[in-house]
Amino acid sequence: MPAMRAFLRKKALTMAQVPTGTTFFIASTYGAAKTTTIVTNAAEAVVTSATHGFTNGDIVEVTSGWGRLHRRNFRIKTVTTDTFVLEGADTSSTTFFPAGTGIGSVRKITAFTQITSVMSPASSGGEPKTVTYKFIESDVEYSINDGFTATSYTMQLDADSIGSAGYTALKTLTDVQTDTCLKMVMRSGSLVFIPCTVALNESVNLQDGQINRNTASFNGNNRLTRYAS
Repeated sequence: MPAMRAFLRKKALTMAQVPTGTTFFIASTYGAAKTTTIVTNAAEAVVTSATHGFTNGDIVEVTSGWGRLHRRNFRIKTVTTDTFVLEGADTSSTTFFPAGTGIGSVRKITAFTQITSVMSPASSGGEPKTVTYKFIESDVEYSINDGFTATSYTMQLDADSIGSAGYTALKTLTDVQTDTCLKMVMRSGSLVFIPCTVALNESVNLQDGQINRNTASFNGNNRLTRYAS
C-alpha cells in the first residue's frame, strides 16, 4: 500500500504543470519549399519529396490540398532519401483526406528566435462552432458541430525588450504578415507548435504600479500540434 500511494503521488505530480518556466520562440527563417509528390493515408502520413534533405527532428510547415493538414507544423521522423514521416499527422481517414489530393510542398523552419521577457500569456478561441436548428413539429432545438473557432494567443512583453532579437523578429513578421510558427516549450519538455501570423502592438501600455509593456498577438491559421517531448 505505501508503494502504491507513492506511485499515485508521483503520477499526480507528473500529470500537472504550471506555466512558470515555459519558453516561447517564433520561427524567423525558413528553407526553400520542397515539392511533395505523394502524401499517404496513414496513422502518420508518409511524404514523398525527391532528395528533400530533411533530417529526423526537423520542424516543417506543410502546404497541402488537404485543408486539415494545410499550413500546419509537424516534426519529421523516419527519414529516407526521398521520403519522411510527419510525426503525429493522422491522415488515415479518406473522408477527411481524400486519397491522392494531399500533395503540395513542405518547408523546414531553419531558425527559431526566442521571445524573452514574456508576461501574461493567454489563449482564446478553439471552441466548437455549433449550428442550432429547430423543426416546426418539435418544441426543442437541435445543434450540430460545425468545426472550431480560430485559436489565438496573446502575450505582453517588457517594453524595454525593444532591442532584443525576439522583439525584432516579431516586428518584422508584423510588417510582412507572412505565415510563421509560435513554439512553446513547457517546463516538462513538452512542445506546442502553433501556425500563425503575428501582430505586435508597439504602442507602450502604461499602467501605474506596473512595468511598461507591449502586446503581441498570434493569430492561428490551423490546429496546433503537440508533442509530449
